Amino acid sequence: MTMVTEHAPRRWTAALGLVFAALALAGLALGATPALAQAGRSDAVSVPAPVVTRHETTIRGQRIAYTATAGETLLRNDRDEPTASIYSFAYVKTGGERDRPVMFVFNGGPGSSSVWLHMGVVGPRRVQLDREVNPSNVPPFGVVDNPDSLLDVADLVFIDPVGTGFSRIVGVGKPEDFYGVDEDAESVAQFIELWLTRNNRWNAPKYLMGESYGSARAALLPRALMGGPTYGGVMRGITVNGVVLLGSSLNGAGTAGLSPSLGAALNLPAMAATAWAHQKIDRRGLTIEAFDAEVTRFATTDYLAALDKAAAGRLDDAERVAVAARLAAYTGLTPEAWLPGLTMSPKAFSQQLLAADGLTVGLYDGRYTLPSAHDGGEPVADDPAMGRYVPGFIAAFHQMLAEDLKVQEDRPYGAIVWRNLLFGWNWKRTGVPEGQSFAGDLATAMRRNGDLRVLVASGYFDMVTTPAAAHDALVKAGVPAERLTIRNYESGHMLYLGDTATAFSDDVRALVRDERR
Repeated sequence: MTMVTEHAPRRWTAALGLVFAALALAGLALGATPALAQAGRSDAVSVPAPVVTRHETTIRGQRIAYTATAGETLLRNDRDEPTASIYSFAYVKTGGERDRPVMFVFNGGPGSSSVWLHMGVVGPRRVQLDREVNPSNVPPFGVVDNPDSLLDVADLVFIDPVGTGFSRIVGVGKPEDFYGVDEDAESVAQFIELWLTRNNRWNAPKYLMGESYGSARAALLPRALMGGPTYGGVMRGITVNGVVLLGSSLNGAGTAGLSPSLGAALNLPAMAATAWAHQKIDRRGLTIEAFDAEVTRFATTDYLAALDKAAAGRLDDAERVAVAARLAAYTGLTPEAWLPGLTMSPKAFSQQLLAADGLTVGLYDGRYTLPSAHDGGEPVADDPAMGRYVPGFIAAFHQMLAEDLKVQEDRPYGAIVWRNLLFGWNWKRTGVPEGQSFAGDLATAMRRNGDLRVLVASGYFDMVTTPAAAHDALVKAGVPAERLTIRNYESGHMLYLGDTATAFSDDVRALVRDERR
């Protein structure tokens, strides 16, 4: 669409004239305040004062004093009516400059609060499990100072999107105002704009960090933060210095997605990495990095070509047997397990890899296991990874909330609230080509902002949002390679679990400090 031509002013003038005429006919002429215009107002909605506490911690040998602010921010529509309340947790270094970097952090879902990044790696306090992999999932759990927190290089703001944590719809707000790709990004952009204004931080370098579906939100937010006549209808004019994506989900519903052959090919490296972790294959002395690189090359060349030939009915028996043998060598399963179709879902693989031992491996992190018997089929509680570490994270958060932050709420904190999506998450996009991946939004943002740099972090053992799929989406979208850093870690979906938090947080520090590593 051509937005500005020599005829554009006349078109805009005509359009505005029609709007004003319609308002006048409705009795809502500019400057008037008739009863009809005020009937929908709901000024009775208010939020309590934030809870402010002061603390000290040590990060990378540096003693840091900081202020923690926990509270609600009221969102309003164009008629100044309250629509939602977003709860956030901000950690600001005491005595820091107004132009100190600030990082806005959120998780995914859709439907998840920010508790995972908050308590896992970024915040000044973190959960303490009895062990990093396959921990006990019954109390007691611990809360400790986080030596890997990013508070030494940036102030931190953890955002719980509407419908998660303590955030909620209020006043005249409706579910369809917030539960959608663009709607969600718009509400978070509105919160960020308000936070910058209220804290006098407009001139601070700004960073976004999103995990899982939060990676899609982080890819979209630069567009919402800039604004425009066809997107949001306002010009915020906010640019960001950097974006951090974890467990990237860049080909969600509403995008063109992947062909069956490509989807199967991109799943293979994470399944092979899980077999590597459990020593079910001959490692041949290869590190996980070298092994993953080899499997990825095979997956995206010979394996993908074989799947395409099979789909077209052109793969002969000898080729089929040869590919099955390669798949067996990389995954620890038998060739027969891969024949005749040469494909396997991550779910089926998770059930077969350690079946002889009576165990199922985690989809979110293939290093975790639970007994195969009596699997209830619940995708979170019965996932060997999520089922083990979720209770510790939530218990530790509530302990920190009460003892450190002094927050008292008479409503539950929604760590993940799936029922909010019963209204139907709106995957339909505005102003982008149909089927565009979220990586395409990121490429557009980097075209508009030549200084925007991106860090994409993935866990080798993540079979839900695989490193290979993230890389494929970024390459196809044409994200500028010279401003893109890709890091893979010996971990899973929550890639900071398993002695990898230090490496990840240092990679984020390098982004904030603009160290080209």
